[in-house]
Amino acid sequence: MKPITRTLSLGELADLIDWAAAEGWNPGVDDVAMFQAADPMGFIGAFAGGEMVAGISAVAYGHDFGFVGLYICRPDMRGKGYGKAAWTAGMNRLAGRTIGLDGVEEQRANYESKGFRPLYETIRYSGRPAALTIGAKRPRMVTAQLVPDIMRYDALCFPASRHSFLQRWLLPPHRAVAAIGPRGTAGYAVARSCRSGFKIGPLFADDMQTALGLLEDLAGACEGGDLHIDVPASKVDFIAALVAAGFSPTFTTTRMYKGPPPRLDANRIFGVTTLELG
Repeated sequence: MKPITRTLSLGELADLIDWAAAEGWNPGVDDVAMFQAADPMGFIGAFAGGEMVAGISAVAYGHDFGFVGLYICRPDMRGKGYGKAAWTAGMNRLAGRTIGLDGVEEQRANYESKGFRPLYETIRYSGRPAALTIGAKRPRMVTAQLVPDIMRYDALCFPASRHSFLQRWLLPPHRAVAAIGPRGTAGYAVARSCRSGFKIGPLFADDMQTALGLLEDLAGACEGGDLHIDVPASKVDFIAALVAAGFSPTFTTTRMYKGPPPRLDANRIFGVTTLELG
């Protein structure tokens, strides 16, 4: 049966995120509305016989950048071409843009065959920190008044404007903190409650001490369960501080791009926002 592909409703996106949970991806408990805010048309399903059988996120950020994730085919429908239909629909939606994704090792060769090229590895570290070095800039809880300056800072670390997404991501029920220096925002971080523990992302900061201060502040606010943060493997000193504080590596992905890789201030990126949206 040839599948039909179309944009997912909010309820269907909730089903796709439940599939992600079943895959062990530990999505956030409020991801449905938060994700849809990034791009309401960016979540696509393949349907056969009126049932969703595969899905993908293909989120467009402006005219030049997009990101794919949540690429899942229902286990009982694999091997029938439904996943390929969802993938093709996602790629068609983002055609003409540089496209990013975070791929697991077993899929890396598959993505390379589709034109994606690896740029760096990201390692997930999980744990409950025993102690972290507090930065000189004491974090502040993010309020609506701080959001515009945080958005300007975010533009240093992310390839395109994501105003609508951050308007939701930075405010409750998420926990968001910012380091404010003499020139404004010096870093910010967000924690979201997940099916298990909390994920920290993004964690962007001017330097490692500021990043550690943001992380420690969020750790104190997040009670119950481990913290999880996806760290670029190049952050050797930051990773050493995490390990010393009790974090352990649990999961590795590779950031890959089809098209010219975006120019970012990699020195400020200590934790990526999400593996689903970039």
